[in-house]
Amino acid sequence: MAYPMLIRRTALAGGALAAAVAVDFVTKWLMVNIVMVPPRTIEIAPFFNLTLGFNTGVSFGMFRGIFLDRPLVLAGIQMVIVAWLVVWAMRTPRRSETISLGLIGGGATGNVLDRIRQGAVTDFLDFYVGNWHWPAFNMADVVIAIGVVLLITGSLWPARPTVSDRGRPSRVAS
Repeated sequence: MAYPMLIRRTALAGGALAAAVAVDFVTKWLMVNIVMVPPRTIEIAPFFNLTLGFNTGVSFGMFRGIFLDRPLVLAGIQMVIVAWLVVWAMRTPRRSETISLGLIGGGATGNVLDRIRQGAVTDFLDFYVGNWHWPAFNMADVVIAIGVVLLITGSLWPARPTVSDRGRPSRVAS
């Protein structure tokens, strides 16, 4: 990959990552410091509440018992995954894939920062049907889900020919 292309991909992935971290940080700060003072459940719709929770496990609280006393172990594992996603984002020729991977990495980074700072991830979005509640989640999780959907849908489109930085035709999709 040409050096200017690597710089562009890094900037694109880094921008998506930074935007995801910022959205996650701001929403968690607002929930903890303003909206949920005092902590309570706020009904928004017949299927959606805002409720404050702290997840010490992995997704949906899985493996909570394993990581309860070792939040930095889980944070370390997640940072290795984020580093791998960033390298993948920098190497892919598809712009949509670069953005998707940046979003996924940014969401994961937002949750890692929570684990490092407070030993658990702040969750506040509670969707439910009747008495069945989906595990509460946050904007980092939303951004990760958006990134995954974009990654999958982007892979369904065929690559389109473009002109590379050196002027030779190449097969790249945006």
